Amino acid sequence: MAKKSMVEREKKRQRMVAQYAEKRAALKEVINDQSRPMEERFKASLKLAELPRNSSATRLHNRCELTGRPHAYYRKLKLSRIMLRELGSNGQIPGLVKSSW
Repeated sequence: MAKKSMVEREKKRQRMVAQYAEKRAALKEVINDQSRPMEERFKASLKLAELPRNSSATRLHNRCELTGRPHAYYRKLKLSRIMLRELGSNGQIPGLVKSSW
């Protein structure tokens, strides 16, 4: 069941990224604007650091929808290689033909 919780954790991160996206973009715009005073840019930098870490898009990982495995992830199917092979062997993925595995 630990794997399933990683899927839930990743979904929570996706919600947080969406929730804070506008605020983060506005603060980054202030930080990168060279025409603004240094103090204002520094305050924006501190405010950005106060936001939750999981609200950053770099914290997101692609994970298998069934197992939560982050490695060997196929984007089109949203599955790891292990689940792709297992479901393919059972004939549950349309159009996937077992050639030699």
